[in-house]
Amino acid sequence: MAFENTLAFAQQLDQQDILKSFRSRFHFPQRNGKDAVYFTGNSLGLQPKNVKDGVLQALAEWETLAVGGYFGGSHPWMDYHLEVAPTLAKLMGAKEHEVVAMNQLTINIHLLFASFYKPTATRYKIICEAKAFPSDQYALETQVQLHGLKAEDVIIEIAPKPGEQIIHTKDIVELIQQHGESVAVVFIGGVNYYTGQFFDLQAITAAAHSVGAYAGYDLAHAAGNVNLQLHNWEVDFAAWCTYKYLNSGPGAIGGVYVHEQFATDPAFPRLAGWWGYDKATRFLMDKGFKAIPTVEGWQMSISPLLSMAIHKASLQLFEEAGIDNLHAKREKMSAFLHFILADINNSLPEKIIEVITPANEAERGCQVSIHMLRDGKKVFDALMAEGVVADWREPNVIRLAPVPLYNTYEEVWVFGNIIRQITATLF
Repeated sequence: MAFENTLAFAQQLDQQDILKSFRSRFHFPQRNGKDAVYFTGNSLGLQPKNVKDGVLQALAEWETLAVGGYFGGSHPWMDYHLEVAPTLAKLMGAKEHEVVAMNQLTINIHLLFASFYKPTATRYKIICEAKAFPSDQYALETQVQLHGLKAEDVIIEIAPKPGEQIIHTKDIVELIQQHGESVAVVFIGGVNYYTGQFFDLQAITAAAHSVGAYAGYDLAHAAGNVNLQLHNWEVDFAAWCTYKYLNSGPGAIGGVYVHEQFATDPAFPRLAGWWGYDKATRFLMDKGFKAIPTVEGWQMSISPLLSMAIHKASLQLFEEAGIDNLHAKREKMSAFLHFILADINNSLPEKIIEVITPANEAERGCQVSIHMLRDGKKVFDALMAEGVVADWREPNVIRLAPVPLYNTYEEVWVFGNIIRQITATLF
């Protein structure tokens, strides 16, 4: 599509948008007496308006049914996690018995590593991207230490080449092949939190398997954002949070994927909890763990009621909108933002904005990260003062994430118009 940097063109795109009605189903923070231009769904998604009813219903059933709510009421708590599995499976490109909502992201990463990281004298290395999100770094460091190993001997980081911002797939594949059968696990953030790069998970997984390693991913910035096909890509395991693009609230319940090859094998090792025990005999309270023969077997404890009620309400909007529709709008909206930023750069006496998120739509999601070549914090502060809620990352990156469920093309244009005016004052 040939884009135009005009308000009229942006409004035309919004008129043609089959998802435009979903904006009214979210609460927006207010800035300068009106809805903020909220481009921070990559950090915390907005609150869906149906969340309150979902939580109030859960509270009412706790109030009226008490312990009976585990087995009765409109949504028996015993099986609450099963109610969200169908939508999660669609979002993750998985089978329903491969996904489960449980715990939170870093806890789930530790639980998965307890199953999939089994170092030996010859196969012990972990390959990850440099500058992974700190939680991932700390999880890997401590998992290695628990096995009596040293992080500097085990963890192999891959960084962008000098002068570049992103990591090329071929370089990841070559690194995996270079270390060969010494690699135990390849673990990468599916979408890099800093650059917004969406890695080629299928190619990376295939490379890991070619040397006999497991492939796992932190999908915090990918879940509800990019098109995932975890089962078909033969990904071994993954974990994600739900408070970003999945709009399930601060500290929301996380999610786990385990490929059915392992999920359906009760003998596959894992740290056990009562809630992962075989349902048919769970209440006999016997010794000797018997895993549920699905990914549910990784559950430790019963689902947190209120967090699940919020998560269920949010996922309902994804079902109504249609996941393919969301991907189509996300691709177009991101492309429009890239176009706007390029047009601004071309209008300035010198380039001061460098988009470090890949231009190739197959390598990006909602997020667009802009590297400010000068006056970055000044530009960011001015954006915030004008009602644009974005995200600043040291030393000089502004992260933006127009989200297809609630953002508009007009907002993308408004942002561009504001930053055009701000940058013009710098010369």
